[in-house]
Amino acid sequence: MDTTPAQSADTVERLPGAGIEPRATGVIDPALLHELCHAAGAVQVELVETEFGDALLAIATKHNFGLAPESEATVAQRAAFWRALQLPDLALAQGCALGRETAWQQFVARFRGPLLQAAIGITKSSGLGEELADALYSELYGLTMRDGVRWSPLSTYSGRGSLMGWLRAMLVQRHVNHYRKTHRETPLEDLDVASAPEVPQQNQQTMRGLEAAVQSALLRLSAEDRLLLVAYYLDRHTLMEIGNVLRVHEATVSRKLKRVTEHVRKELLRALQAQGLSRRAAEEALGIDPRQVDINLRKLLQTPPTDAFSNTKGQS
Repeated sequence: MDTTPAQSADTVERLPGAGIEPRATGVIDPALLHELCHAAGAVQVELVETEFGDALLAIATKHNFGLAPESEATVAQRAAFWRALQLPDLALAQGCALGRETAWQQFVARFRGPLLQAAIGITKSSGLGEELADALYSELYGLTMRDGVRWSPLSTYSGRGSLMGWLRAMLVQRHVNHYRKTHRETPLEDLDVASAPEVPQQNQQTMRGLEAAVQSALLRLSAEDRLLLVAYYLDRHTLMEIGNVLRVHEATVSRKLKRVTEHVRKELLRALQAQGLSRRAAEEALGIDPRQVDINLRKLLQTPPTDAFSNTKGQS
């Protein structure tokens, strides 16, 4: 099963549309290519035959048509290798990597539910599972810039196993990476998600007011400001990475972040004081342990991938 996701630009051969030309040489027989494109439903995800053909050639070169490195594939072996690929999955992944809107719509409709269930199974938590699935969607959509263009890990999927299996492996790897960053001293098998500190009864009203204020403030932000907060605070992209995507200097990104965060803080203070809290009490409420706030920040902040792509794809 093809379930090993990409880890770095140095170890992964990117497919067409990912900012680097494939190393494969030669051409696919036009009649065979037409057959493969038809079997893959390439036109349904806005792929033309030359784009899908480049992807097929790159995969064949990387895996030498499934043969030993020193072997040379015959015409029949080449055709058999390509026909054995998960062609519809491959076309869908390539369409998404190239930013085709129809492909993204199909991807979300097909995988959003199964990915969420898989993430919940991995994390053993509905809330953490939703965060893990949302984080993967953001990564697959592609904020990373490589060789001057937007890059999505979907461009590395080779079609040698199911796309769902590959996505599940991505979820597991991201979960393990997150665990290693936050629990370096504890064996993975001992993972046990800590519960939120108990909230004193007298603070329940303040907590509910804070939750309402946070949701109100974040939902009123523009799509660009919400995407900026997701990229920097939740997905941990650097100022330079975000600047490359938005085509602005990192200093501009820093100024925008400062403006947005200051605006959100002011809105929160104003909302809490409107609920009857003093200025001091409102500021203390903003210092509450974030685990006690019963909201999903990513869900509030994250702009839907298809909308975000429509707004920014022309800038890449």
